[in-house]
Amino acid sequence: MKSFSYKRVAWLLFFAYFFILMVQITLRYIPVNSEVSFLQIKQTEVSGIKAYLPIFYIHVYSAIFVLLAGFTQFNPKILAKYPKVHKWLGYLYAGFVLLLAAPSGVFIGWFANGGLIAKTSFIILGVLWFWFTLKAVLFILKRKISDHKKFMYRSFALATSAITLRLWKVILVYLFHPAPMDVYQIIAWLGWIPNLLIAEWLIKRKII
Repeated sequence: MKSFSYKRVAWLLFFAYFFILMVQITLRYIPVNSEVSFLQIKQTEVSGIKAYLPIFYIHVYSAIFVLLAGFTQFNPKILAKYPKVHKWLGYLYAGFVLLLAAPSGVFIGWFANGGLIAKTSFIILGVLWFWFTLKAVLFILKRKISDHKKFMYRSFALATSAITLRLWKVILVYLFHPAPMDVYQIIAWLGWIPNLLIAEWLIKRKII
């Protein structure tokens, strides 16, 4: 009988909770509506920039598939028993990031609340996300497995910023009650930099 893995159960619970959270967030935007949730404070962009609303929805809808496909990439059972599933879900993840999620994220970042500080962060996030994902694909095509893993860790760390950004917002507002503009500026950076630092720590600990 195989030993019970608390780490695996914790990981599954972590994934289930945050995946459900992202599904709930996404469901707010179904059907397409120009005055729902976050879009209520983006009416200047919605009414003044024709491309904003469709690109926003591309970003929102693609994010859920990115997170689902991304979580499967670090499951050793899938990799060992179902390598083809791992491969095609990996390409699904990369395709959604490179073609939809990252470019739309950069576009939306250009119009982010929080002024230049927040805009700079979101644009850097989108560019790095695209670059790390592209490098992961290029390395796997060259059969450089170790390098591929490193860049997938980095890529998915940035993908999860969709979750951690919201968590930090709740924490900051609950503990410190900052002004809305200050919140945007802080979480714009706090949402992804700690994730990337954790990814680098995992790379040093597990891969190198």
